[in-house]
Amino acid sequence: MALKLEKKYNKDKNAWIIKPIGEVDIYTSPNFKKELTDIIKENETDVIIDCSQLEYIDSTGLGVLISGLKKIKEKDKNIIIEHIKPNIKKLLDITGLNKVFIVKE
Repeated sequence: MALKLEKKYNKDKNAWIIKPIGEVDIYTSPNFKKELTDIIKENETDVIIDCSQLEYIDSTGLGVLISGLKKIKEKDKNIIIEHIKPNIKKLLDITGLNKVFIVKE
């Protein structure tokens, strides 16, 4: 399955919202990384990852999120992951990343 990314700036939250639709895996994570990195470089805001339509994420996708978190923390900002599906929540719980990221259901 392919990955589509929607991104928009939310003035009320002063944050960029990235909505991955589909799967983040070894094939699609380079595009996800580029988009996330570009937003972090260009803006001094938090980034919200809306996972409501994310079906699957593998270890390369998690690596992209961790890399993005390291970069954004240098600006004293956060990556907030929200609207996660049970399978992705389970993955974050198992890997301990639920304690590293701000996760909102």
